[in-house]
Amino acid sequence: MQLLLTARFQRAYAALAPDEQKQIQKALRKMGEDLRYPGLGVKRIRGTKGIWEARASRALRITFETQGDSIILRNVGRHDETLASP
Repeated sequence: MQLLLTARFQRAYAALAPDEQKQIQKALRKMGEDLRYPGLGVKRIRGTKGIWEARASRALRITFETQGDSIILRNVGRHDETLASP
C-alpha cells in the first residue's frame, strides 16, 4: 500500500521527539506491508466514518483513512490528543 502524508501529519510528526519518530517509522513500515499486523491494533475510531487508528506504541497513535490502495495519514502523536482530533 502507498502511504500519503497530509500536511497536518507532517507537522505533527516533526514535533515528535526523535525516539518517538523512530517508533512511528517502524509502525508506518508495518502499515505499508499489512494493516492487519497484530502489533498495530488497527481499529475504526468511534463516531467517525472511515477514520482508523493504529498503535505505534502504548502512548503513540496514528490516524488514517484508506482510499483504494492508499493509506492517507491524517494525524500522529500522543493517544488522547491524537484521537481527540483524528
